[in-house]
Amino acid sequence: MKKHIYIYSPSGAVRDKAAFKRGIARLQALGHEVEVDPDALTSHQRFAGDDATRLAAIHRAVDSGADVALISRGGYGLTRILPGIHYKKVAKAVENGMAFVGISDFTAFQNAVLAKTGAITWAGPALCEGFGASPEPDEIMEACFDDLLQGQGEGSGWRQTLDRRKNAMDNEATGASLSRATSTFSIQDAVLWGGNLTVLTSLLGTPYFPEIKGGILFLEDVAEHPYRIERMLTQLLHSGVLARQKAVLLGQFTDYKLLSHDRGFKLQTVIDWLQQHIQTPILTNLPFGHVPTKVLLPVGAKSDLGVEGRDVMLVWGHV
Repeated sequence: MKKHIYIYSPSGAVRDKAAFKRGIARLQALGHEVEVDPDALTSHQRFAGDDATRLAAIHRAVDSGADVALISRGGYGLTRILPGIHYKKVAKAVENGMAFVGISDFTAFQNAVLAKTGAITWAGPALCEGFGASPEPDEIMEACFDDLLQGQGEGSGWRQTLDRRKNAMDNEATGASLSRATSTFSIQDAVLWGGNLTVLTSLLGTPYFPEIKGGILFLEDVAEHPYRIERMLTQLLHSGVLARQKAVLLGQFTDYKLLSHDRGFKLQTVIDWLQQHIQTPILTNLPFGHVPTKVLLPVGAKSDLGVEGRDVMLVWGHV
């Protein structure tokens, strides 16, 4: 089914023009109408245009009437312009059927929209790293994106990494039904929210950080050493954010390098340490992050979570 997809650049400047062109060609080959914002390839310092230019691009996307507003890439820049976004117009566009899709720096936009309006946006690919991947986009990512377009995607399932089974299952979650004997629990009707850990943490203490209690928080990051990941998780811990959630889902944390003086300190060390400080269960290996194979997740949607051993099922129904 042909859909109208609007491509715009609210964050970093597009550096990989070949990936940009491949992404557009791929979406067109799938039969979609692709509309490119006039400033999508604008460059100002490291940004896709100055602040006013990128704000205007967001609002053109909102006014486009497209089925999907898809960012060209992440990078950095959205936190600078959050005060200038017309959130009521964004929420109205969502109400009228528009899906705002993106990843990484787009976490700032998504959580600001959630905090200001409660509207649902989608954590998923960007044009360049997703559809512009060479030689071909990831099949699972494409299938999940197509499910969104067709209104068919209603959830995702995955298996946790093996060494997380015991710790994740042996901690009781507030509001969750937990059986230690069978290593199963379920959570119903909880708001799914989160995104990139670095960007999300930068919103703490601002009007753009959602005040979610009893939610399902998902997190991912790229090129951040485990000690930096721990430092940000510690900020969420000390601010009480983690303890207020019913579950924390850790996605993919990639492209970092351990050092000789880490002496065994690694990502698993961080997870184990964090689990000792909260009763909220921490689940791993969510197929989302700066990786080719990723699902699309509705930020702000009421969702159900079911866990049986290492197997996890996240269901949000028809959004």
